[in-house]
Amino acid sequence: MSTETQENDAVGTAPMTHRQVLVALSGLMMAMFVAMLSSTVVSTALPRIVADLGGTEAGYTWVVVATLLAMTATTPIWGKFADLFSKKALTQLALMIFVVGSAIAGLSDNMGMLIFARLIQGVGMGGLSALVQIVIASMVTARDRGKYFGYLGAVFAVATVSGPLLGGLLVDANVLGTILPGFMNGDAWRWCFYVGIPFAVIALFVLQKTLHLPTIKREVAIDYIGALLITAGVSVLLIWVSLGGSQFEWASSTSIWMVAVGILLLVAFVFAETKVKEPIIPMRLFKDRTTSLSVFASVMVGVAMFGSTVFLVQYFQLSRGMSPTRAGLMSLAMVAGVLVSSIVSGRLIASKGKWKRYLVGGGTMMVIGIALLSTVTSDMSLVQVGAYMAILGLGVGAVNQNLVLAVQNNAAQADIGAASSLVAFMRTMGGSIGVSALGTVLSHKVASSLAGAAESDPQVGAELMGVNSEQIPEVHTLSGILRPAYEMAFADGTARVFLLATPFAIIALIAILFIKEVPLRETIEREDELETMRADARGEVALESDAPELTAGERVVADPR
Repeated sequence: MSTETQENDAVGTAPMTHRQVLVALSGLMMAMFVAMLSSTVVSTALPRIVADLGGTEAGYTWVVVATLLAMTATTPIWGKFADLFSKKALTQLALMIFVVGSAIAGLSDNMGMLIFARLIQGVGMGGLSALVQIVIASMVTARDRGKYFGYLGAVFAVATVSGPLLGGLLVDANVLGTILPGFMNGDAWRWCFYVGIPFAVIALFVLQKTLHLPTIKREVAIDYIGALLITAGVSVLLIWVSLGGSQFEWASSTSIWMVAVGILLLVAFVFAETKVKEPIIPMRLFKDRTTSLSVFASVMVGVAMFGSTVFLVQYFQLSRGMSPTRAGLMSLAMVAGVLVSSIVSGRLIASKGKWKRYLVGGGTMMVIGIALLSTVTSDMSLVQVGAYMAILGLGVGAVNQNLVLAVQNNAAQADIGAASSLVAFMRTMGGSIGVSALGTVLSHKVASSLAGAAESDPQVGAELMGVNSEQIPEVHTLSGILRPAYEMAFADGTARVFLLATPFAIIALIAILFIKEVPLRETIEREDELETMRADARGEVALESDAPELTAGERVVADPR
């Protein structure tokens, strides 16, 4: 597809038809499905995996944090690269990186190797999570974008449902271990990592055949210093949050220097971004009120949503004594809410052109859902727990995609990669911080609850003497005296996690309320970009503005790849 000039107003990138978009997105959605499936298939199996590898509660948290940390640090880099290089080639590269990480994870024989593999997976997932919405923004106007985000929400929901179920079946039934006993040696959980690889290979070929995007040919100026500073700064702070309170005291000298180094690196990053030609995160984006508030809300959503829901699997397995398969089935309630909310809100936005009401409604539902989940106990009705999860899912489905839509609607097309990835970056950063901090809270609450149970019942205390308190237990192996104490401890810990997540959800809602609704544009480029292109077509010199402009050396051409 090429940009053509037809009289004065016929400039800009022509939106694709509905059928063209679906064809172009087929491979991309398959790639996203593979990444989500390979990620969620591990969730229900993770307690068993950590137990088999001799891991601890801290190790469990690190397996999750490693992926989120890598996603967080690399997402803005992937987004900026999307403004400079072929989005198609970048998507294929991200998918291949994810496949390599999955293969290494499947071969892991200790926790260190598994955590390293999850880091590699996180790099690939950072690319896929950033690029998918950037690609849509390159083909579809903001007015129509909502319904395609809804389709992505459906893919996300299906992968989220099928992943935990498949993971549970692999761990419980050990089907593949029975078929290939010599190869598997009973470690069926390894196929939680291998299962997505064949589909990923198919996705690579489909992407090659179906995805053809307009590419803006620009002078490539990679911000190496900015990439290094933001990666280092974010990593130091997230490692501090992950280890604080367990490996060292929060008020210790180690804690102080890590915080100081992390903040200094990020300050240096912000300063460097004002001096380079193509910054990873253009500081001009924050001049827009909608972008600033959406980014802030995304951090709070990440802390509240990712930081709390990741521990629900532990709750169902360790507090309710469920098998991995049954724990996976319990995720259906929340995923159903996400599916309904993302599709319905996307279509309503596309038809009416109004988006803030759905963002506010989603934020409200998210607050209610998280607050209700802070009341869970070890004997609460599963129907009641499922209803609370469904409410949270309804909120999450409307909030996540519409925060990105609000930012994309105000961003210049030349900045669409950086702007879109900025929201994802802040959300995953909040999620990484939330998982680390709330994981520490959960560990401490479980430990204190068990200590209280030991004090009140000498038999429980005697039984605890023979258990490694640092390791995650398999509840069904515990004695009849000790099992209720563990179930109640993990239920209390889960409730505490959601209680602490509630204020962050409330802050996110407040930020959403102050976002100004701007009508969704019905062109791919922003109006000032179109004016620049019209002036360029007439041979005139355009006035400077804060938005990046297509210079004489920049043009939109068909992506041959």
